[in-house]
Amino acid sequence: MKEQEQQSSHWVHCPICGAKTKTKVNEDTILIRFPLYCPQCKKEFRVDIVQLKMVMSK
Repeated sequence: MKEQEQQSSHWVHCPICGAKTKTKVNEDTILIRFPLYCPQCKKEFRVDIVQLKMVMSK
């Protein structure tokens, strides 16, 4: 059997309040203009995530 690469996954946090959302990403995940919903703020944000770095979309 082949050994599979172990990819660590990380929870995405709200860019405003810092609360953990229900979205999980891996190190190789690329999200462009992703609609991220925060259950604590009850708001939706458009974010870009590349190599675990998140920025707000314009």
